[in-house]
Amino acid sequence: MTTIPTLSPYIGPIVIAVVLTAAATDLQRRRIPNWLTFGAWLVALPVQMTIHGLAAGASAWALGWLTGLGIFLPIYLLRGMAAGDVKLMAAVGAWLGASLAASIALASFVIGGVWALTLVLASGKGRQVVRNIGGIALTGQGGTSVGSLPYGVAIAAGTLTMLFAST
Repeated sequence: MTTIPTLSPYIGPIVIAVVLTAAATDLQRRRIPNWLTFGAWLVALPVQMTIHGLAAGASAWALGWLTGLGIFLPIYLLRGMAAGDVKLMAAVGAWLGASLAASIALASFVIGGVWALTLVLASGKGRQVVRNIGGIALTGQGGTSVGSLPYGVAIAAGTLTMLFAST
């Protein structure tokens, strides 16, 4: 497996544009468009291959894409997030590689978790969350939803945090 020691100076601004566009559309429409996520996947491959060579670029693209997808897919399958969030994280991984995608996913989980906890506590729905968690733990069934987040915002915040932390 090859590792890419540094990011190209072109990659960061492209990824920032993708995640900020995703966050804005998720906030406004509560969905992340396929043209954005699939377009980002498709453009990332030839860019990675141009910058790092055919084999290393294709490998970095594939491993990053799989990492982003693999970390978020189980949460989607448990109905914990929407498909657009998973596709966006795969796109971020395709551009930034596996290691940075894993760090961004972790940062996004922390940011999204703090955000969700803040909203739950502010809305007074803490008891319903506890009942839902208990129901999931005991029966595999949750109760009434206490709401949802435009998680593209958390992914964008996690991406920005890790990009700026790594410079």
